This record gives sequence, C-alpha cells and structure tokens, in this order.
Amino acid sequence: MKLFKRILLVLILIIAVIVYLNYPKLNIISGYAAKYMGSSITIGQHSSDYIIKNDLAMPLIEMADTEYDSTTKTAAASVYGLMTRKAINRQGLGSVLVNSDYVEGTPYLQPERNLNQVNLPYPYGHLPAKDSVFENLDYDQLQKAVALPFGNAAVQRTRTLVVLYKGHLIHESYSDGFTKETPVLGWSMTKSVLATCFGILEHQGKIKTEWAAPITEWEKDERKAITINHLLRMQSGLEWNEDYSGISDVTKMLFLESDMTKAQRIQKAIAKPTEIWNYSSGTTNLLSGILRQQFRTHQDYLNFPYEALIDKVGAHSMLIEADLEGNFVGSSYGWANTRDWARLGQLYLNMGEWNGEQLFDESWVDYITTPTVQSQGIYGAHFWLNAEGKFPDVPRDLYSMNGFQGQYVFMIPSKDLVVVRTGLAEEPDFDINGFLANLIKAIK
Repeated sequence: MKLFKRILLVLILIIAVIVYLNYPKLNIISGYAAKYMGSSITIGQHSSDYIIKNDLAMPLIEMADTEYDSTTKTAAASVYGLMTRKAINRQGLGSVLVNSDYVEGTPYLQPERNLNQVNLPYPYGHLPAKDSVFENLDYDQLQKAVALPFGNAAVQRTRTLVVLYKGHLIHESYSDGFTKETPVLGWSMTKSVLATCFGILEHQGKIKTEWAAPITEWEKDERKAITINHLLRMQSGLEWNEDYSGISDVTKMLFLESDMTKAQRIQKAIAKPTEIWNYSSGTTNLLSGILRQQFRTHQDYLNFPYEALIDKVGAHSMLIEADLEGNFVGSSYGWANTRDWARLGQLYLNMGEWNGEQLFDESWVDYITTPTVQSQGIYGAHFWLNAEGKFPDVPRDLYSMNGFQGQYVFMIPSKDLVVVRTGLAEEPDFDINGFLANLIKAIK
C-alpha cells in the first residue's frame, strides 16, 4: 500500500509539473481555436463541424474544445475546461478575441465600402471571364500541371487554384467545400496587402519609405535610425521571435494583445538597421499603426485600404480583420476569395495600373522585388522572391505573397502569369518548384 501511495504521489507531482509548465500555452491554444472558429464561420462560410475536423485538427490546437453560438456570433474555446477564450464578431472588422476588460456592446467604427460592380470581364470587372484561347498554350500540358496540386490530397491538401495568363482566366479548381465565392484566409499574404498601402501613399506624395519611422519612443535611442524602408524589408535590427510552436513574441501578439501595433514597437535593438534580416509579423502590425498615423481620423484609416486598393480593383470579398483597438492586423488576417487574391496579383503584373488608373508607381514594383540585404535573395519588401533560384526550375523574376499553411499568390512577369494556390500544406508537402515548372511548360 505504501508503494502504491508513493507511485501515486510521484504521478501527481509529474502531472502538476506538466500542467504548471504548459498552463500558459493553454491561453494561446484556446485563443487560436476561438479566433479561427469565429472568423472561419462568419467570413469563411464554413460550418463548425467542418472547421473542427479540418482546420483545427493540428498539433496542440486539436486539444481545444471549441463551440460557436450562431445567435450571438461568438466562438469560445477551452482546453480541458481551462483558459476559456471568446471571440466576437464585429461587422466589417471580422472576429476578434476579447479580454476581461472588454465591455459588451462597445461601439466601433467599420470601413465604408464601395461594392459597385464593374461591367468588364473578370479579372478587371465582375462579368464572367472571357472564354479565351491562346495559340501558344499547350492545353494538354496545362491540364497535367493544374492537376498536380490536387494529387495526393491527404498530403498536399490544396483547396483552391486560379491561374491567370495575360490577364485572362485560363484555369480554376476548387476542392470540396470551396467555390469561386469562398473567402480564404491568406495569413501572411496580408503583409503584402498592407505594404501596398504604403506604395499607394508614396505614389500620392504623402509618404516616403526613406523617412524615419514616426515612433516617439525611438527618438532618444539608437532606434531613431530605423526607417519605413527598414521595416518594410524586415531589417530594422529589432528583437523579435517568430516562433509559432509555443509562447513567443508572435503568439503573444496575435492571441493576447488588444493593440497589436505595440508588440514590435517596444522591442529593443539587437543590431543596427540592415545588419540582420529577421522576419517579423510584429513589424507589419507596427506598420499598420504607422499607417493609421497618416490619417486625421480613424474612419479615414479604416477606409483607405478599401477605397485606394481593395475595392478599387473589385476585390469586394476581401476583408482585413482588426484587433480590439481597431488596428488592421496586417500581419495575418486578410480574407478574400481566390479570384480576388488573383486580382491583386494581376495589379502587380500591370505595374500598378488598373482599368486606366495608376494606383501605385511602376517603380514600386522594382522596389518590392529588389532583394533585401541578408535575406539570401528570398525577400524584398514584404514580398518573397526567387532572385537566387530557390525554385531552380522557375524564372528568377518570380515574386509572391506567401502565407501560413501554403497560401500563395505567385507573379511571374516573364511568363505573364498569376497563380494563386491556397490550402493546408506548404513545402515540402506541396511542391512549388515542380508545380510551377510544369505549368510554365504549357507556355510554348
């Protein structure tokens, strides 16, 4: 009996230690589950059962018990009954995690949208895409290529695919549960959207990327040397840990902070600008805060991405979610259907021109595709690059918007291609090089 008691005591102590060490993580786990559930139902148009079975079936996150109340449009999640988190829906701003300080019914502003339909064929308008045939396309090879992302579905987990060639829709495919109307979370593809807002402001003569970042706290220390350019290139030299496997700067920001623009702002400098390249979602949300500073009112800030970019190109399904303080979460929370993500890619192939209007300067494309020092040629200014041949069988001029779990908008100027692929798996499970190389073979 004494031996049994000793063994039981040891087991209790082990369990206590495990709970103690992992208890803070439960806050992140339940926060992720509640936030994702709320957004995926109200924006992504999926059922709670579908989301639990597919999107939340991932290590650690699957530990959460997640529920959705369709009456109040709130999602709640906990882990073994602990650390319950709740996400509410705000019209026009998406789903957001609330904290103990939140007062239910707190008023908020939302973006004013112009959802006018343009009487032009897709992608430049909202009429059906032209049924175009190109003599220099090998359509048999095209069909072989576009089938590749959907092969071995349990591994590649591709959900949607859209291909534009010379500004024409030449292919689209959707897995079960998705259509051309279904909004998809772009995750870090949203970073490229946020950066584009700075390109537009610069084209309008309202900002310059070489300006010092307008952060009051930095004016009396070494951080005063950080420019907007350094932030756009992720080379500010500020400390940041972009680790999603546990408690880190990025997970605390996304699932604990009410104002996500502060997380990077308070970090110390660990290097001079340009000395290191350090990918940071906190940097993008800091830029979202800097963007907000450019407008006299919060309403003007909320309207700007839509009136100057998103609705301008007819991407009416797009929505960028905001944090509890009303800042766009430019690092991670942009949603749009696959066709609308492709519109943004086509805008870049057009060097900023859309239906006769120049939204940003042609030089902006050169800027965002110029490799950033210390990035080994894989990163420009909030866009990913193939400048040093990371994808050896794909043209070096490829650049892209990339997001967690394999969300991609690829632009290949030399081939006049825009390719959007969304899903739940990235490299190496989804073979980017092989797929794009086979797609390019279809162009004679």
